[in-house]
This record gives sequence, C-alpha cells and structure tokens, in this order.
Amino acid sequence: MGRRAIEERTIRKLTRTGGGKAVSVTIPIEYVRALGWKDRQKVVVRKVGQRLVVEDWKKKI
Repeated sequence: MGRRAIEERTIRKLTRTGGGKAVSVTIPIEYVRALGWKDRQKVVVRKVGQRLVVEDWKKKI
C-alpha cells in the first residue's frame, strides 16, 4: 500500500466503534503534532453550522 497523494491525505472515513453506538475518525498525525496534543488527551467536539470543531478541553477552575 503506497503513500497517498498530498491532496488525499486529509480525506478520512468514519468508522463505527463500540458496537455501532459511536463513530470515530482518525486525525492526521501532522495536525496532532502541530497542536501539541498528547495520546488520550481530552478534547471537546462542537457542532457549528454544518461543521464539527475539535478543541482542546480546558479544565474549569
């Protein structure tokens, strides 16, 4: 299996997990590294119009 073309690297498929009750999508490792995120880090997913926004979770003080 060869490497994907640059324009296709950000195309991802949705995958059913947890017995079909949840859906997951992989995020390109380049983006995770650029954001400084770590493995098993908490994130927040929000729906804004027709888009999903994934942000770092901030602990409330």
